[in-house]
Amino acid sequence: MGKKKKWIAWTVVIVLITNILTFVVSNAISLYLPNGKVIIGQQQYADILKFQKMYQVKDLLNKYYDGKIDDTALEEGAVKGMTAALNDPYTTFMNKKEFQDFNSQTEGNYSGVGLQVQAKDDKILVVDVFEDSPAKKAGILPKDEIVKVNGKDVTGKELDKAVTMMKGQDGTDVTLTIYRAAEGTFDKKLKRAKINMVTVKGEMLENNIGYINVSMFDDNTAKNFSDKLKELKGKGMKTLIVDLRGNPGGLLDECVDMVSNFVPKGKVIVSTIDKYNNKKEYNSKGGDYTNLPLVVLTNEGTASASEIFSGAVRDYKIGTLVGTKTFGKGVVQTIIDTGNGTALKVTISKYYTPNGENIHHIGIKPDVEVAYPEELLKKPYDRSTDPQFTKALQLAREKVK
Repeated sequence: MGKKKKWIAWTVVIVLITNILTFVVSNAISLYLPNGKVIIGQQQYADILKFQKMYQVKDLLNKYYDGKIDDTALEEGAVKGMTAALNDPYTTFMNKKEFQDFNSQTEGNYSGVGLQVQAKDDKILVVDVFEDSPAKKAGILPKDEIVKVNGKDVTGKELDKAVTMMKGQDGTDVTLTIYRAAEGTFDKKLKRAKINMVTVKGEMLENNIGYINVSMFDDNTAKNFSDKLKELKGKGMKTLIVDLRGNPGGLLDECVDMVSNFVPKGKVIVSTIDKYNNKKEYNSKGGDYTNLPLVVLTNEGTASASEIFSGAVRDYKIGTLVGTKTFGKGVVQTIIDTGNGTALKVTISKYYTPNGENIHHIGIKPDVEVAYPEELLKKPYDRSTDPQFTKALQLAREKVK
């Protein structure tokens, strides 16, 4: 081989090696070397530098005089700090106990005080109180603000943490510090109890009018709702009132399945768009009640998945919304398994109604606005004095053919 050809060959080899190394370094491919060292990409290295301070602080904390350092607690605190820095009450790291509590609620049972709460304006507000629950017996009301749990301050940024603190073993005590506009701040000591959530309740009313109350969307809501529809149809139902007041939402797929009973197959029920502008549509699976007249009750406690239901009813004009404006939660979370029984709940996208509206921090206005008097909240619930239900029943009567 001539000198010129050898020079060209070696030039090709050198270029190839250079390109490979450049590709490895710039594209974040880890290369394990015999001496145990690792080559990482430039972006990975930059990310490590950003968090170098965290490791430096951890080393400095070894000087802490009072007791042994719990590395696991430090790591959890660091992760929770990162999620808190996003100022999104719906993005949070859940330790093992918190994740177990989260799963138990979506499965429809847990031990606690029997409250539905939401984060709004950095406050934790009560949106619903379960019947026969410790909270109901203690006189806690919708719109009450929870400012402390067992003497510890809580805010809307720590919603999941506050919920976990309120849960616990049956028979144990928990003290909630409540702020109520008319009465100021006061404490309520409650004894935790087993909360078996029946998320779907229904009955036949007068003149072939059905009524179904849905308190949240758990693993069984869609099936139980369909079963209740069949039951009421068998009893002669010709129109239906769906009560979503105080419903904080829950599982998106369960909501889509429930709405599908009333929306023609293939129609978009909700769409989501992430930060990269990727769009995903959730279409109706079709159902047997697309011609059933609907009246839907909403209030400021109607949030998330229940707003998806309300938005589809409004946009497709398949029913009438009655009550007050909904909560305004138009974002979607996913659960990421982070190992050892822990998980990250993170907001990944915004959702849009069939007409393309995102209702985050806006809510959905009812077709017929009816307020619920504050004084009635302090009394035992009586359907006959409920002005929102009374209006819904009037409209349902008009829809019966």
